[in-house]
Amino acid sequence: MNTLVPFIPFLPLIGFIINGLFGKQLSKNAVGLIGSGTLLGSLILSVACFNQIGASGPIQVNLYQFLAVDGLNVGFGFLVDQLSVWMMLIITGVGFLIHVYSVGYMHDDDGFYKFFAYLNLFVFSMLLLVMGDNFMMLFFGWEGVGLCSYLLIGFWYENRSYGEAARKAFIMNRIGDLGLLLGMFLIYQTFGSLNYAEIFAKLPLIRVEPGVITAICMLLFVGAMGKSAQIPLYTWLPDAMAGPTPVSALIHAATMVTAGVYLVARCNGLYAMSHEASEFIAIIGLTTSIVAALIGLRQNDIKKVLAYSTVSQLGLMFLALGMGAYTTAIFHVTTHAFFKALLFLAAGSVIHGMGGEQDIRNMGGLRKAMPITFWVFLIGTFAISGFPFLSGFFSKDEIFAYTYAHGGIIWWALGALSATLTAVYMSRLLYVTFFGDFRGTHEQEHHLHESPLVMTAPLMVLAVLSVVGGLLNLPHFMGLGEGEWLAHWFGGNGLNNMPVVPMNPLHLEESLEWGLMAITTVLALIVLLGSYFIYQRSKNLPVADEAQVGLSKLFAHKFYVDEIYNFLFVRSTEKLSKLLHYYVDVWALDGLVNGVGKGVQSVGAQFRKLQNGNIEYYLIGMVAGAILLVLTMFL
Repeated sequence: MNTLVPFIPFLPLIGFIINGLFGKQLSKNAVGLIGSGTLLGSLILSVACFNQIGASGPIQVNLYQFLAVDGLNVGFGFLVDQLSVWMMLIITGVGFLIHVYSVGYMHDDDGFYKFFAYLNLFVFSMLLLVMGDNFMMLFFGWEGVGLCSYLLIGFWYENRSYGEAARKAFIMNRIGDLGLLLGMFLIYQTFGSLNYAEIFAKLPLIRVEPGVITAICMLLFVGAMGKSAQIPLYTWLPDAMAGPTPVSALIHAATMVTAGVYLVARCNGLYAMSHEASEFIAIIGLTTSIVAALIGLRQNDIKKVLAYSTVSQLGLMFLALGMGAYTTAIFHVTTHAFFKALLFLAAGSVIHGMGGEQDIRNMGGLRKAMPITFWVFLIGTFAISGFPFLSGFFSKDEIFAYTYAHGGIIWWALGALSATLTAVYMSRLLYVTFFGDFRGTHEQEHHLHESPLVMTAPLMVLAVLSVVGGLLNLPHFMGLGEGEWLAHWFGGNGLNNMPVVPMNPLHLEESLEWGLMAITTVLALIVLLGSYFIYQRSKNLPVADEAQVGLSKLFAHKFYVDEIYNFLFVRSTEKLSKLLHYYVDVWALDGLVNGVGKGVQSVGAQFRKLQNGNIEYYLIGMVAGAILLVLTMFL
């Protein structure tokens, strides 16, 4: 198996090379088969790795020595343990379904082959990120997904606003990446290595200055804030909805934005040594979750609602990480990958059926024309809202249980508020889009149709996963077997015979756990039922943005954060750039270069007058020269 491990990331890379170089000459069916087939191969190999790790432990493969400079030795190698193989299954599994969906969604696009080439390159980078056995490999994958995100968000680059959204994502991610890079420098200075096994083996023995571990954790978290869209580096993700819908599902729901969660979970040994960094992560996560949920209440673009939902759910994952519940965070990463990919792809099916329309105020009554899309969207909505016994019900309540145990009732109440707001905006989205009367144009109504099987089949698979995904980590108090299977899986020993992700015991009475679960469940059910009467029975519809007042207006305009950023950073940077362009580039540098050129031309023009073709002038010059020579000899 060890010899086949490198093929897991390299198969998508091969797909990228083939489609990128020869895709224009291939048929669309061939391009789709290559793009999806290479990922299916990676999925099969990932399943094989999963089985081997369960039987005999982690796999480590060193291909070659990548860098050896003054004591810094970095290998190009892979570490496939319980954490990385689980991420590999999510990336390749959900990624394969999205590739299949894209065959139908992007079939009429002229850039079909480029799209699949970019998707394959993204998956290669993401697999490199989670499979690498050192921080350098992680950083290569980290930058790779940033590049692919830029290419895919701005895929329809003819639209200027889409290009600006891609640039915004690229720049904000670079800000976070600087923190990650500085954290890596400090790790090497402290531990003398960038290799995971060597660093984590030294953790119980190392003695460092107070605050060094905290500084490392904070710098790494800055990188996670950028990639996983946490305050203040979160505004790029909603704008990233400019890309095709499969991009939103793959990059901005199921894989790339969870890279920050993976980073913190991988470095759990470091964060366990820094209470300050963990508390900071919890504060940022909870704040991000509530703020994004409030903004989502008043968004009318179907993809923007889901985008702010993603930001909010990522905040809950970081809340869990801050509370030390690393397994719980990865559990929610898993269930979120199922139902959020489902919701994005179902939204893409709606957009496809509506001929490109994304404003939910122009929809309504779609459940009759698009029954499959409606039912899977219903399942996704209930799952993310915490409907009993669906996947999100278990993963979110586990987060809140740990929040109560380690943070207290105030933290738990704020987390429950975020979950309740999730049910509010998601039920609003469901009822306004699929219930009531159709509110679009006659042409849109005529165009309405269910998506083809190549698009609906992945939706049905994801719907099933959204229903049963909670079985992966059932609470122990439910009495269904041993329970907490995923926690035991991650708690298996890694290369140093230490748990990859240690189990964090939950010291709560069963009656209290049942009570906390009951409260959040009742809140979700009340919201789902109440929203039905508000938006279906009473036929209350979202109002125009200009008609919003008070808090509604504040939420609709996203707390004016984009406007503040534009004023403080974008406009000031553009003005400074214009000043530097005029005074430094044009006036100083261009003036200096052009001035030297003009000076040489002027001197040349004066000397050129001596070459006038008149022999008398030449004789005078010869005589004058002779006289100067004689005078020089005498003087």
